Amino acid sequence: MNEHGQRFGNHLLVALPSLRDPYFERSVTLICQHDSEGAMGVMVNRPSEYTLGDVFRQMGIASDDAGLQAQAVLSGGPVHPERGFVLHDGDRAYDSSLAVADGLYLTTSRDVLEAMARGEGPRRALVALGCAGWGEGQLEQELVDDSWLLVPSRDDILFQLPMAQRWQAAAGSIGIDLLNHASHSGHA
Repeated sequence: MNEHGQRFGNHLLVALPSLRDPYFERSVTLICQHDSEGAMGVMVNRPSEYTLGDVFRQMGIASDDAGLQAQAVLSGGPVHPERGFVLHDGDRAYDSSLAVADGLYLTTSRDVLEAMARGEGPRRALVALGCAGWGEGQLEQELVDDSWLLVPSRDDILFQLPMAQRWQAAAGSIGIDLLNHASHSGHA
């Protein structure tokens, strides 16, 4: 367990080439919470069809920042796809913020979006619709079944790299080249 009482919290789940689930294939998911009841995370490399400007308009939030409005909104996972999740850095927690790690939060409340629209929000933020969830013991079993790599989270992967590079970069951070990784299946 880490300092936030989570087993795999603040780690990235990197889908191995053998994972053929169409939703999670080549995905990178930040585990935000993991305890004896299960795990919850947000995919950080899959853009949705929406922009932050679309979300602002739907919520009635005004913003003059064209760059912010053009920011892609991620598809965070198949659970609660209508719900917004903001993964952000900083030293300020907002309403309904979960501390993922020191200086890294997942916030589900409107106040963080309002602060962003005013130019007073966190320095770096990803907005996602939906999340990923695993029931008790499910994530552990999927790790045993070689569906995922478990990699320590890095800010550059979360906030700096283009989304298309995050899958390979996350695995590469522990020395694995997924493009040359032979998927294995079958039994002797």
